[in-house]
Amino acid sequence: MPRKVSDSNNLEKRMKEIEERSKEARKHIVTMINAAGSGHPGGSLSAVEIIATLYFYKMRHDPKNPSWEDRDRFILSKGHAAPALYAVLAEAGYFPADLLNTLRKINSPLQGHPDKKRLPGIEMSAGSLGQGLSFANGAALAGKMDNKDYRVYVLLGDGECDEGQIWEAAMAAAHYKLDNITAILDRNGLQIDGPTEKVMSIEPIADKWRSFGWSVFEIDGYDIREIIEVLDEAARVRHKPSIIIAHTTKGKGVSFMEWVADFHGKSPSEEELNKALAEIYGK
Repeated sequence: MPRKVSDSNNLEKRMKEIEERSKEARKHIVTMINAAGSGHPGGSLSAVEIIATLYFYKMRHDPKNPSWEDRDRFILSKGHAAPALYAVLAEAGYFPADLLNTLRKINSPLQGHPDKKRLPGIEMSAGSLGQGLSFANGAALAGKMDNKDYRVYVLLGDGECDEGQIWEAAMAAAHYKLDNITAILDRNGLQIDGPTEKVMSIEPIADKWRSFGWSVFEIDGYDIREIIEVLDEAARVRHKPSIIIAHTTKGKGVSFMEWVADFHGKSPSEEELNKALAEIYGK
């Protein structure tokens, strides 16, 4: 349901909650990927605070009624970061946390990429990169046609911006003045084959989005107060879509995964898992 922050003390409590939920989400991510023996830890860890802030501060949603018509929508376009979304959904109460260790198992609703038909809280089945913004456009247009006031949030990867469909969707969102969309770009600088600027340079990325008619914001993707403020500011933009470029770190929170392209899609060993958990909990 809608979350209200009425005073600074309440905001501080909410920020502390997001910080703790993010820590738990990181634990879930490395643990479930270890149990599965495969998965994508790097891009999941990089986006944790963004997703947690959406679900524990900004978004209007109800874990007891995932199909609520007036809910805000979260679209995970970079679907390989499914462990991050699963972890936050479990923390938010969409399903029991013990289900997380069935990641990628046969018949599990927690597949390697989100499956809308099998798991509550999933808005779009993902897999092939580049499709989420187009889906978000459709959801946003439907909301306007139905006179609904829900917002649509879509998380993009920076390597994903190599996909031409992203830019077709960016052009369409501006054309239709979809001010009920906020895109968030997880600018962690690495994709499966290495640094984004070596594989296929996307800079100047902020200027590119502006040239397509978007309102552009840039933030530190781990400063929870900054994330909260920019989400609120983006919601006030009228007559154009908004994108938040969140500067992040691939593998954030686990030192031996940070800035390491190999951990785009590599499961931690038992030894690495224990080291990761110790770092996450500051032991």
